Amino acid sequence: MNANELPASPAAERNKQPILDVLQSRLPREGRVLEIGSGTGQHAVYFARHLPGIQWLASEMPAHLPLLGARINQEGDGMLRPIELDVIGDWPDQSFDAIFTANTLHIMPWSHTPVLIERVSNRLVEGGELIIYGPFHDGGRHTSESNRQFDRMLRSRDGDMGVRDSAEIIRHARDHGLSATADIAMPANNRILVFGKVKPEAGDN
Repeated sequence: MNANELPASPAAERNKQPILDVLQSRLPREGRVLEIGSGTGQHAVYFARHLPGIQWLASEMPAHLPLLGARINQEGDGMLRPIELDVIGDWPDQSFDAIFTANTLHIMPWSHTPVLIERVSNRLVEGGELIIYGPFHDGGRHTSESNRQFDRMLRSRDGDMGVRDSAEIIRHARDHGLSATADIAMPANNRILVFGKVKPEAGDN
């Protein structure tokens, strides 16, 4: 399969540069980043190309891993080989300077989100960041008409899907030692939520 035959997401093409702008402002010059749910791999290869000091590790569910691997083989010069990762399954036994995910929380069951956050907290280095891109509610309220319609469409397709509430994500993150440090408005009514791994206070177990 050549590059022209690989599936591509128009949304990923549109949002990759705005997301990269945020990543360049937040990631260390050198480090290791895990991407959860890399999909078509368009983000992975683009970010890796423009973040030369970062080892970008892409991941996907087993069914989607072959196509992700095909794109990285063709376009991801020098990139790490992508790994199989199910949020509620086994995770790599290593630490990361940051963990990134885009447009995943609204398509996975909500019950998977606390698991994801707990696993992320266990694998971030001290001071590392969880960076989440996507649409979000605010305290149960839709932030735009387009997000309301998107949420309705998702829930009609699968009752486990739906736009998630940023307040609930922040609460779960706090429970696992991740502090909300940024909420960045992005194009098309999307946002980037950033959580930093908090240094345990003296005496904490």
